[in-house]
Amino acid sequence: MRQRTLIIGPMPIILHNSSGQGSGFRSNTGRSQLGERRFGRTVRVSRVRPCVQTDVRSGRNLILLCVLVSVVLIGCRGQQTSLSPLSTPGPASSPSPTRTLVVRPSPTVPGRRRLCPSHTVYLPRVGSGEVSPLPTVSPPAPTARPSPSPTPLPPPVPKPGYGVQVHLFAGDMVETLHWAQGLGVGWVKQQVEWHTIEHGPDDFEWGPLDRAVEACDGLGFKLLLGVTHAPDWTRASELESGPPADYGEFGRFMGQLADRYRGRVLAYELWNEPNLAREWRGDRLDPARFVALVAEGSRAVRTADPDALVISGAPAVTGINDGVEAIDDRVFLRGMYEAGIAQWVDGIGAHPYGFANPPDESWRDAVHLASSHNDHPSFFFRDTLDETHAIMLDYEDGDRPIWVTEFGWPSVEAMGPMDATGWEYARQVSEDQQADYVVRAFRMGEERSWVGPMFLWNLNLATIWGPGNPVSAYSLLRPDGSYRPAYVALRLAEPLGP
Repeated sequence: MRQRTLIIGPMPIILHNSSGQGSGFRSNTGRSQLGERRFGRTVRVSRVRPCVQTDVRSGRNLILLCVLVSVVLIGCRGQQTSLSPLSTPGPASSPSPTRTLVVRPSPTVPGRRRLCPSHTVYLPRVGSGEVSPLPTVSPPAPTARPSPSPTPLPPPVPKPGYGVQVHLFAGDMVETLHWAQGLGVGWVKQQVEWHTIEHGPDDFEWGPLDRAVEACDGLGFKLLLGVTHAPDWTRASELESGPPADYGEFGRFMGQLADRYRGRVLAYELWNEPNLAREWRGDRLDPARFVALVAEGSRAVRTADPDALVISGAPAVTGINDGVEAIDDRVFLRGMYEAGIAQWVDGIGAHPYGFANPPDESWRDAVHLASSHNDHPSFFFRDTLDETHAIMLDYEDGDRPIWVTEFGWPSVEAMGPMDATGWEYARQVSEDQQADYVVRAFRMGEERSWVGPMFLWNLNLATIWGPGNPVSAYSLLRPDGSYRPAYVALRLAEPLGP
């Protein structure tokens, strides 16, 4: 095997010719030279052997040697050593990647035999007129794949008659309302705990509620405020939640509230689940006493803002009727009518929770999907809705709308570790079932002309309380703020009418 050596910088690079024929070196100018100056360095060919077999004998004189060298150069004249094109050199301090030197044969010329095949070697990139030293070759760093962008949701379908209960006083108020906007609903409900606003006689903290009302109004939401939990200084007991000892205090506060937000709050729900002892501490469970409280609040609201709607506080569905911890919601509603509730309100509040039962199931059905909370009508959305209307018809009040101020289904799926003691039925509802039940319930409400606005409970409690509180299982969002299937399903749900 014949070989030749290119000296470029400190490192010799040997090119081999397996055909037994040598190859010459040609400069970029096309002139065959020995010791040509290239890029500031000397390139020389050493140990040159002729491409044509020549009988070299020792003792030849200098003239014969010169003739021999001429033959070598003439024989390889067509041979060209070329460097691949160079990019514009960068700063001298920048590391230079490896370049490739390709020794290619010239095109075949008729009558001339191709003497030298191609050879490829790797040379450092030439920059700034100099040859850079050979770099240390290291494997390329892996390129991090960008995380895929989440698929954007289609725009929400407008549902002006649908509503959701929000909790604006913890977390980011604007973000919470944007979540509500993403559902396409027209109504939002915010619970107002009276004791957080009036800390003492003439000692008010209106700021948080002012901001909430302003934000809802600015985003075009119709707003329902539910008012409950009197300040301790007005009550006979400081346990849990309850009404003031003097119902006139409730009237005074409701008048101040309605006057302050005249034209911006469309409706007020007076109290919350008054058939439960925990919501009525310091007083006796009695539908007539509750109606007396509503009467005080209603008169004040209608005086301060005649256009505002007044909704009766909805009884809770319990399945209990011991008169101590709870009065059955149907029994309590009849008592409210007996006490004259119809004259004080524009709508009757209801909380038709479904526990783990599908919305169109009835407690009278022979077979139930859920294995618990299926033996009483209070545990079924459909039964509570229809039986509430039936009671209203009994009192010739069928034209007054039922306002579903709370309803929903809990699911502990994908909510993290959650103690559902007492809420075991939440383990029987998957996230997909929750989504299905919510949309079906809204549709059932639309199919009943006597149902007014419906408010799903709740939008965002999971982002506030996390998995540590089982009420988060009702939320449309997970603790990290991601959408649950029920959020997406409600966003895309088509209402039956405008």
